[in-house]
Amino acid sequence: MEGVDPVTVLGPHDINLQQIELAYPAASISARGNIIRVSGTLTDFQEIRNIVNELVGIAQRTGVVSERDIRTVITIRRSAKPQPKLNVPVENAPVSADGSLPLVSTPEESGVIVYTHGGGAVRAKTANQRKIVESHFKNDIVFAIGPAGTGKTYTAVALAVKALKERQVKRIVLCRPAVEAGESLGFLPGDLKDKIDPYLRPLYDSLEEMIDHDRLEINLSKNIIEIVPLAYMRGRTLNNAFVILDEAQNATTTQMKMFLTRLGINSKAIITGDVTQTDLPKKMNSGLIEIPKILGKIKGIDFVYLDQSDVVRHKLIRDIIEAYERYEHGGAPSEKTPARKQK
Repeated sequence: MEGVDPVTVLGPHDINLQQIELAYPAASISARGNIIRVSGTLTDFQEIRNIVNELVGIAQRTGVVSERDIRTVITIRRSAKPQPKLNVPVENAPVSADGSLPLVSTPEESGVIVYTHGGGAVRAKTANQRKIVESHFKNDIVFAIGPAGTGKTYTAVALAVKALKERQVKRIVLCRPAVEAGESLGFLPGDLKDKIDPYLRPLYDSLEEMIDHDRLEINLSKNIIEIVPLAYMRGRTLNNAFVILDEAQNATTTQMKMFLTRLGINSKAIITGDVTQTDLPKKMNSGLIEIPKILGKIKGIDFVYLDQSDVVRHKLIRDIIEAYERYEHGGAPSEKTPARKQK
């Protein structure tokens, strides 16, 4: 069932599921995200499960499930060799341990968060990445703090895409502070959008892996997905949204407060950052460094800390991070580092 968007199988507003329910009036069928629940007789449940599985197969092969496909599969299934009627009543008939019929694997079952538009699985690959996923389901605000390359942003974006695809939220808002890291915005070519886009490029890169290019462009044009500088968040209230603040170490205390108070009804937020790579001027305090002291005891807010063991980029990244930490703490240089010649 990999690579299948539940909406492809269920249809807009679950219209395909309604067709199946009409064919089995004694059964009750409901869907939430990528889970279908069936109440009725065991026979009906088994037939509905087989129909759904065949529709998943059609979606995998063709990328679309038509009304004709629905009718054909139901007709074939109902005209098959009759099986003994099993009128044992079942509520939310169990196929998996939690009593549900998954269209795609859930994170709890396989570690899969979401599937890319190419059919690849996006998983939490390390223990602390899994903590981000688990904490996200239990809390409305999660801080993921750790060095570069630990998959903080990628995991957060995957969770946001999952929530949007499963219609748990109506929009995704991703933002970053547009803080100068060794270069001035004023000297960059182009208009304001051209100057800011390079700061937001990593967020586009993550989204482009998980959402088809055409679909992403449509979502961006309709503001279903927004990628904006942090400064653009002031004065907004975001309901039914999944909000991500990336590179949060470059948000001041005032900006951090402003961002966190944008959250509206039925919204979640993940804040990611690396406290060792702050680009703020020396006189400005990082809101990410201070935030555990301010919000650490509030229920519904959690902090997940990642380290070198979570690095999932090039194998040298972990060594680079460790080398910098030794250097910054006055440790001995690496044995491979040539000693500086004295003049």
